[in-house]
Amino acid sequence: MTSEGRHRPWGNYTVLHETPSCKVKTITVEPNRRLSYQTHEKRSEYWVIVSGSGTVTIDGIQTTCASGDAYIIEQGIAHRIHNTGRQELVFIEVQTGTYFGEDDIIRIEDDFGR
Repeated sequence: MTSEGRHRPWGNYTVLHETPSCKVKTITVEPNRRLSYQTHEKRSEYWVIVSGSGTVTIDGIQTTCASGDAYIIEQGIAHRIHNTGRQELVFIEVQTGTYFGEDDIIRIEDDFGR
């Protein structure tokens, strides 16, 4: 199952695969944009950077990221990704857990007032 891309103020995402036990997305972050610093109550996430560069923050620790890097974000851990480069930053996100709805986002900090 592949769904249409969904636009967000930081870029867009496309759902590539979804089952009751996982969801897989391609996420594109525009230059100088970042996702909200957030947690999830019902899922963990695994990120693999496909292209571009930026900064990943997991539990308050910032790390520079580039193509080929991978990250494990456990359920309940605060995280965000920031495209600090001049090109789009693209990564694959694999979600595992019990619920994958967009309403399972607890925003700690958000550039777009959500």
